Amino acid sequence: QVQLVESGGGLVQPGGSLRLSCAASGSIFSLNVMGWYRQAPGKQRELVAVITSSGRTNYRDSVKGRFTISRDNAKDTVHLQMNSLKPEDTAVYYCNFKNYKTWDGLAESSWGQGTQVTVSS
Repeated sequence: QVQLVESGGGLVQPGGSLRLSCAASGSIFSLNVMGWYRQAPGKQRELVAVITSSGRTNYRDSVKGRFTISRDNAKDTVHLQMNSLKPEDTAVYYCNFKNYKTWDGLAESSWGQGTQVTVSS
């Protein structure tokens, strides 16, 4: 089991920036994926960005060029730098951690408690 602690949400004006952080602790495998998902009211949770333990990244199209995901493997921490924020980025952002014994096996998934990001003037 992996525990996740998120920080960095808040209220920002359109065009502004926020940085989310998520620290993982517990049983962490060498093969893993850390990432961020978000859920707006009345909508399904969606992937925002993920990064593998080897540093490969994947972003949803609507955030490419504006958001940057990074990780510090020594601290088991993932960050999401969000620039040029838009009102449609408003959502609860959830940190996710997936442990893999092998890349083609099933993942053990853990979720953070969520942090609110509101983009509004």
